[in-house]
Amino acid sequence: MTTTLPMILLMLGCAIVTWLPRVIPFILVRNVQLPDVVLRWLSYIPVCILSALVLESLFNAEKSIVTFDWFNLGALIPTLITAIATKSLSKTVVVGVLTMALLRYFF
Repeated sequence: MTTTLPMILLMLGCAIVTWLPRVIPFILVRNVQLPDVVLRWLSYIPVCILSALVLESLFNAEKSIVTFDWFNLGALIPTLITAIATKSLSKTVVVGVLTMALLRYFF
């Protein structure tokens, strides 16, 4: 694939369009003191997003039948135990990745 000026401009435009909605909110609230209710509400967002991603990966929906994805469930259990026991994100990620890799290698 050759690199042309329109292609570079397109990639630059896509980068700007992706970057702006992520940066503008931080710029707007940088000097504003948010109420405690808003800060408490915002603290739940990472947990909600992570829970939604994990639960979505545990289930397979084929037509009207919902089944478990056993590989993801098998990786979730030691990962969840590690997360609760260590409260370390890096250890949790390493255990999750290694568990999934071992499951895929042996099964």
